[in-house]
Amino acid sequence: MVTICRTVICRTDRLIPGSPADDPEHYFYAGHGLPPAVCWSPAPGRPGSLRRRTVAGDEACPHCRVGVSPVRRPAPGRREIAVFTISGALLLSGILVGYFTPYPLAGTALLLAAAVLSGYGTLRAGFLALIRLRFSIAVLISIASAGAFLTGNPAEGATVLYLYAVAEYLEEYAAGRAERSIASLLDLAPQTARIRRDGEEVTVRVGEVGVGETAVARPGDTVPLDGIVTAGASSVDQAAITGESVPVAKGVGDAVYAGTRNVEGYLEIRVTKPEEESTIARVVALVAEAQAHTSPTEAFIERFSRYYTPAVILTAALLVVVPPLALGVPFLEAFYRALILLVIACPCALAISTPVSMVSGITTAAHNGVLIKGRDSLEAVGTARVVVFDKTGTLTTGRLKVDDLVGFGIPAEEVLALAASLESRSGHPVAEAIVRRAEKEGIALRDVEEFVSITGRGVRGTIGGATYLVGNEALLAGRDSGAWQETYDRLESEGKTVVLVGTDSAVIGLVALSDVIRENAIKTVADLKSRGIRTVMLTGDNERVGEAVARRLGIDECHAGLLPEEKVAMVEHLMDRYGLVVMVGDGVNDAPALARVNVGVAMGAIGSDVAIGAADVVVMEDDIARVAYLVALSEKTVSVVRQNVVAALVVKLGIAGLAVLGLVTLWMAVAFGDMGLSLAVIANALRIGRPDAEQ
Repeated sequence: MVTICRTVICRTDRLIPGSPADDPEHYFYAGHGLPPAVCWSPAPGRPGSLRRRTVAGDEACPHCRVGVSPVRRPAPGRREIAVFTISGALLLSGILVGYFTPYPLAGTALLLAAAVLSGYGTLRAGFLALIRLRFSIAVLISIASAGAFLTGNPAEGATVLYLYAVAEYLEEYAAGRAERSIASLLDLAPQTARIRRDGEEVTVRVGEVGVGETAVARPGDTVPLDGIVTAGASSVDQAAITGESVPVAKGVGDAVYAGTRNVEGYLEIRVTKPEEESTIARVVALVAEAQAHTSPTEAFIERFSRYYTPAVILTAALLVVVPPLALGVPFLEAFYRALILLVIACPCALAISTPVSMVSGITTAAHNGVLIKGRDSLEAVGTARVVVFDKTGTLTTGRLKVDDLVGFGIPAEEVLALAASLESRSGHPVAEAIVRRAEKEGIALRDVEEFVSITGRGVRGTIGGATYLVGNEALLAGRDSGAWQETYDRLESEGKTVVLVGTDSAVIGLVALSDVIRENAIKTVADLKSRGIRTVMLTGDNERVGEAVARRLGIDECHAGLLPEEKVAMVEHLMDRYGLVVMVGDGVNDAPALARVNVGVAMGAIGSDVAIGAADVVVMEDDIARVAYLVALSEKTVSVVRQNVVAALVVKLGIAGLAVLGLVTLWMAVAFGDMGLSLAVIANALRIGRPDAEQ
């Protein structure tokens, strides 16, 4: 297995004529873009084998001389399968010949061949580690296998190496599966684009398209690069980035993203970002980067393993010496038991229990439009008991709507008609909401004369020869304060913004507006509370509005009237009080608080470099329900990690105890305590990606 910091692959269709090799596919690896790099390509005359080359220089493939994108390493292939098949046949033949024919030496020879063929990599790694005095897992397996042959148990020695090789293959396959899951994101991005140049439509590689050029996407095409629609209209499937399967309507002025699919219409797109800066490329890079982060559980296991292996070897040595001297146990039997202990003590399942689970969780989230920048963040979300929400733009849309219309002596429809006619001359968000309501109800706007905008208060104008005013309480101060005052106070107590409509002498109506609660916001808060998570809302709005929204949503705690620096102070207070805290915001105006909290979650960050840079977790679409999904996925991932760690420790300690008592054989220790346990751990980790984890 090749261990690298970052893996990159150069796509097959980027090969240029006259390149150094005509390989059907080649892989190019680089550690953070620094030399030396390693290029892997199919070895001539050896199907399924890869040829390794070390390459100095910058991050460019020696085959095609162009830049490459982060993706994957090659998965175990036909060569390994062939080795397992042949060595398995030799192993079975050796057991049959050695135990059921009068030719035990021939059987031993077959078993030795099986051991060398299947365990060559393990034996070589073990020998190199031993001469450097580094007691790795390969050292334990090599000692156990050699000891079995020396003590007259060749079948068990060969079986140990064979089963361990199979277990390693399964681990590599699991790691490759996760990386290929990431790679499938980048595979969605096309390699060519239709571009309008000099009045003609030409097809070029996406890497050759410049910012500002016009790309064409016909029905069924994949959008080649990030850009803005300049002509046409269509529905675009953005599932590759946002996780939402419902196509989104796109028209002139709308943003589209590389890797999304044009469903039905014709689009012309002005390219705004080069290939390497596209949204899909950044998604893949972030997920790949996340795998480099170590979670607290992983860090503990890594520290534990450094002391674990030497301790196991010391215990095995004592097991060889003490029982024969103190209890009279035959030396060969004690030695055999020590070999079993070495095998069962191999921390393979324990070592992979956390990383396989974390990678499975991260890639599952990425395919559902949630980018998690580190395994530490994924683990923290699952253990946090407090989730903090920003209000505007997170729990609410930030877009006002008219809730109540009240008339005093005139119909409510007349109040709306007068207010909308005057407000149609204003660009204020409150005015826009009132005009939208009038348009929705089909109310015709009236001509306005002598229009005046009064800064900070409202507007005034003449309609049909009469003067009307629309604005706040300060604008209509001194007017008749009869029946309207009580209604005004009631609506304000509900957290609504109240606009007065009046004449020079009296208030004739009220219009009450509120921020639109996001779809699924109430359900999301309820889901979090059902998991025992406390919800807190921070807002810059006044206390009355904040409390009203908190009551509607079922929020446990609300803090209003906060400036950005006060939000940071409140987050710090909550961290001191509750420990791990997750905050959900829009990733731009909440950046200081998102950066300070244990885990910051940015909502609706598709196409936003600021939001992606500010948070630890990025929700690409404006779907608040993804927060509950994130918590559920994280809790499941953390649960699976704990299950794997506990299972690995319990099974290994149990079989180790049986080994000391001489109740298990060497092959049983490998089959159940190593290979079987590793397979169970991997299967449990991959269960995270099943649909039930995505609810």
